[in-house]
Amino acid sequence: MAFWLADTREGQDSDWIQRFDPRFWTVNFPRPMMASVVSTAPDALRVDTAFLRKADLAGLIWESEDTFDHPLLAYETIRDYAGATLSFRWRSSGVIALDEVNGPTLTIEGRDAQGASRTWYVRLWNYAEGTPEDAQIVLPFSGLSGGFALPGDADPSWPGDIDRLFISIAPPGYDADSSEALPAEAEGWVELTAIRCEGAHAMLESGDVMIAPTGLAIATGFDDEGVQAPARLLRNIRQLGYRGSVVHYVGMSHYFRLADADGAFLAGGASDPLNTPTRAWHSAFFAECARLGFSPITSVSYELLAQHCPADWMQRDLAGAPALTGWDPPSSLLSPANGQAMAWLQSVAAAFVDLMRQASVPLRFQVGEPWWWTYSDGRICLYDDAAKALLGGDPPEIADLREPLELKQVALLDAAGALLAQSSAALVAAARAAAAPDPLEALLLVFTPTILDPATPEAYRANLPTGWAAPAFDRLQVEDYDWLTAGADAPRRAAYLLVNDRLGYPPHEQDYFTGFVLNARGRDQWRAIDDGIDEARTRNPYEIFAWALPQVARDGYVRLPDAGEPDMQAFDDVTYPLALGRDASVSPEFSTTVAVTSSGFERRNALWSDARLRFDVGPGVRSEAEMGVLIAFFRARRGPARGFRLRDPTDFSSNGMTGVPIATDQLQGIGDGTRSAFALVKRYGTEPDAQVRRITRPEPASILVSIDDITQAGGWSLESGGILSFSTPPAQGVIVRAGFLFDVPVRFAEDRLDISGAAFAAGEAPSVSLVEIREAA
Repeated sequence: MAFWLADTREGQDSDWIQRFDPRFWTVNFPRPMMASVVSTAPDALRVDTAFLRKADLAGLIWESEDTFDHPLLAYETIRDYAGATLSFRWRSSGVIALDEVNGPTLTIEGRDAQGASRTWYVRLWNYAEGTPEDAQIVLPFSGLSGGFALPGDADPSWPGDIDRLFISIAPPGYDADSSEALPAEAEGWVELTAIRCEGAHAMLESGDVMIAPTGLAIATGFDDEGVQAPARLLRNIRQLGYRGSVVHYVGMSHYFRLADADGAFLAGGASDPLNTPTRAWHSAFFAECARLGFSPITSVSYELLAQHCPADWMQRDLAGAPALTGWDPPSSLLSPANGQAMAWLQSVAAAFVDLMRQASVPLRFQVGEPWWWTYSDGRICLYDDAAKALLGGDPPEIADLREPLELKQVALLDAAGALLAQSSAALVAAARAAAAPDPLEALLLVFTPTILDPATPEAYRANLPTGWAAPAFDRLQVEDYDWLTAGADAPRRAAYLLVNDRLGYPPHEQDYFTGFVLNARGRDQWRAIDDGIDEARTRNPYEIFAWALPQVARDGYVRLPDAGEPDMQAFDDVTYPLALGRDASVSPEFSTTVAVTSSGFERRNALWSDARLRFDVGPGVRSEAEMGVLIAFFRARRGPARGFRLRDPTDFSSNGMTGVPIATDQLQGIGDGTRSAFALVKRYGTEPDAQVRRITRPEPASILVSIDDITQAGGWSLESGGILSFSTPPAQGVIVRAGFLFDVPVRFAEDRLDISGAAFAAGEAPSVSLVEIREAA
């Protein structure tokens, strides 16, 4: 299936939104406080806040440049606010009022008329009419001045080059220089209604692309996307062609209610596990899912930001060090053995199920990636006090899972797995109890590159317990993106077999998660991810999920919908039936643009990295009988509609052009200990300027393979598309070579075959043009 990484709109559909549309504001805030924004009407929004320290301050933000939406849906960037006026009704409670010191202030970040970076602080009370908690505010950007008291403190702003607007929201008792906790959590809210923009640039062009349904579902995450309004992110999902389920990971850093504990802010100290901004946001999110026809799946994991996790709840290694992930700041993993931690997690599940019920969406719950944390150096974290108590009091020591284990250590891993399965079963039971009497669909997500890492061959006993076997969950969900993007196909496919055998969920009771690309530098990984989607479809999973929306939007990934082609194959794996005569022509072609300057110099740009071949096979037709074979073959291919194989008489071998192949003919790649799939290639010329040609139609019986120049009689197989697949990934640094014969995938170039019987009888050969089919990059 084709995909596209879009950087900008280039002629795609667009529409107009009002500048300051409520859906497109965001919030920002420092940990440990929390805030969320929800669009409540076409001209209204609400911000909910939960302050914990005197220095906490939230911002309601409008960005001149849209950095959250997919490039095909983003609004245009206009930094000129001259002549524009923003007006709205302000209502608030639980925050510093408009007329007070440190009251709501509009911070304008941009540049002055000379282009120097500047910031202006516009006190909203100076532009308000009404009471300090209920006022009409009018902000004419060409006449705004910073300063506390006007006109004495006036600092006129420049509206012509603005990057960001930031409305500050602070708690009573705010002190920017204090690190002290507030006496108790302070909740507040702000509502902006009747939001209007008038004057210059009052409307912004916005992308309005509507991709047809792609057959994919998608995942989101509250940690990344909770600063947006739910309507905004669901607009992206729908218009990019995703339908059906939306897996929503509630995260590990923001959703929980915190309480001060001797200077630390920890989860678990309140009867309600969710803070109010989280409740407000998710109520709106689930309601918008219902309105748009999406079926959300709430995903809860055992992961918690370490700074907010009680020390007793953390998994720990043999030396007592806590389980810490590589995120910055790090998260930790809750111990499945800790009763308080598990009871709290169960209350989280129940709270989210209740929010889903209130929104009248199907009740669906995912246990996301539950495991005993294992460090890359082989340490496994199953030695916290609660775990040791439940694992016999003095469990055997496992210092390094990469080393061979004794029977008692293997038994410990089995026991830890049973404990993990019991904890996840209790979590599902709590979610089902909250759903009763309504049914609840329970799902389990496993990440195979970690729990089935070949370097720790026995870890699966603890992290893929048989207690998860069907029918413990309604469906199993599998993700393998580290292996997928690294090309580690051998362990990836071995994992499918092990998971299927150990847990027993048939393919149609499994979901597949593809992705993700950690940062923008890895955009090239989308090719492997998109191929992974196509491969997953051959396994017939229940659903396939793109993982996840933040990366899809950041990189502009567009999965193009199925074109609905007919059932007939686009390629027939048959060979052109006639021998080619000496007069048959072969024409390699490139595509190059040449720009000639006025002084006669040239600038050349090669558009293709590989040549494409054209053939004229008409001179090979020698008799009327062969003419009949050609016509029948042309009709069977429906003209150019279906491809076929052609043996190029001038170039069909890895050894030179026509020599007998040997196993060391062509370099296919260098092993890295992970990669197990190597696409067959043939090189023309010498390195480093050799032209590399992908061979997608080799002759299977002709293939010879060598590793470090030693011919391999087995341990590899040929997959479709000319892919060598090794059962064990070639080791780091070894040289993989291959020899082979091959055909060229071609099609007829025209819809019409012009043949004149009189001309043929007179010895004139017909022209029968073929063109190479580009099957792989």
